[in-house]
Amino acid sequence: MAEHSPRPGEVSIRIEINGRAHSIDVEPRTTLLELLRERLDLTGAKPACERGECGACAVLVDDRPMNACHLLAVQAAGQRIVTIESLSERPDFKPLLDAFVNRDAGQCGYCTPGFAIAAYAALRDEPVLNEAQIRWALVGHICRCNAYDGIVAAVREAAAKTGRS
Repeated sequence: MAEHSPRPGEVSIRIEINGRAHSIDVEPRTTLLELLRERLDLTGAKPACERGECGACAVLVDDRPMNACHLLAVQAAGQRIVTIESLSERPDFKPLLDAFVNRDAGQCGYCTPGFAIAAYAALRDEPVLNEAQIRWALVGHICRCNAYDGIVAAVREAAAKTGRS
């Protein structure tokens, strides 16, 4: 088998996304968000500010929420990336998803994947979250519809359903 070499100006990276290993060639300036959306058709993470300030592009990187627009694909090489597409298939995510629907926490829905990623990580890490802790976990996420109260209520509802509040 012939050894693969990337095109000029590209580098080869290995990355695990949603439990699947990928070997892919990217330009060094390619963000993780661009890789996910443009090369792998994983469009749950949304481009918005593209400066790491709004959270619409949040994904889990080695189980920690991070903004995919603020991380180069080469920096993510060798790490485990989980997007909202994969998270939505997990049984432990269903109470949060149901709560977002029940509380109309999505409104337009553009920011919802990022908020859901952050909320999932917070609920996974903390057995009990009060309102201040929930709001702190969601710092850095912007909702243009101003659905913050619904989002916080959804996280509280999900915590109650899973016995975490």
